[in-house]
Amino acid sequence: MTLTMNKIGAFRKAAFLTEHFLSLKNRPVPKASLSTGPQQQHETFYEFRTYSIHPHLNTAFLKLTNEKIHLRTAHSELIGFWTVEYGGLNQIFHIWKYDSYAQRASVRASLAQDPCWIEQFSSKVLPMLSSQDNEITYLVPWSKIQKPPKEGGVYELATFQMKPGGPAVWGAAFQAAVGTHTGSGYTHSVGVFHSEIRLLNQVHVLWWYESADERAAIRRKSHGDVRVVAAVRESAAYLVSQKNKLMYPCPFSPIK
Repeated sequence: MTLTMNKIGAFRKAAFLTEHFLSLKNRPVPKASLSTGPQQQHETFYEFRTYSIHPHLNTAFLKLTNEKIHLRTAHSELIGFWTVEYGGLNQIFHIWKYDSYAQRASVRASLAQDPCWIEQFSSKVLPMLSSQDNEITYLVPWSKIQKPPKEGGVYELATFQMKPGGPAVWGAAFQAAVGTHTGSGYTHSVGVFHSEIRLLNQVHVLWWYESADERAAIRRKSHGDVRVVAAVRESAAYLVSQKNKLMYPCPFSPIK
């Protein structure tokens, strides 16, 4: 009797597994529905370049750049050029716009063959630099370059290292945090960028204030605003680290 019952149980199990397999085989395959978040609809990108200048040559670098920057802007579009005052001494930060990687390659090739650029600027500037760094970024889909309401003031480049996963993970919360600051009238956003080449999952926000003291006052006020606190708290759940620097625009900077 026991042997017969075992055989019946084994038969029923085999029949169940066969039926289950056939149901899976005939089930329609679901289409992929995952997304990494909003995507850029164009190829335009922005190159962030940071130069560290030998301290005793900082004034000479700025003077020469002021006189010869037109040799460089003849090749591609300069968005802004700043000196770093707080958060990185003797540093220069500048942003260049390119329509594609092919255009950037073409610009670099043209510069390498431009005798005026080489003789009057690059050959003189390179000995003044202690280091160079660059990063390729895109504007986030919900941001655009916006000049400040007036010239001058101080610019804050706030950099946020977010958790891995991209905008699909933290994009909505980060947008809400930025929107709460700007929507409440606390500050002006020049642009919000996310990294494409260098450290990934980085977001840069370029803020503008009338002065460093105004920035300090706004920070104190906004930290007591329940709307800002709530939005920042939600975004901070996806935050790994953050840093910033305060910068002043150079006289020849398009954004100043």
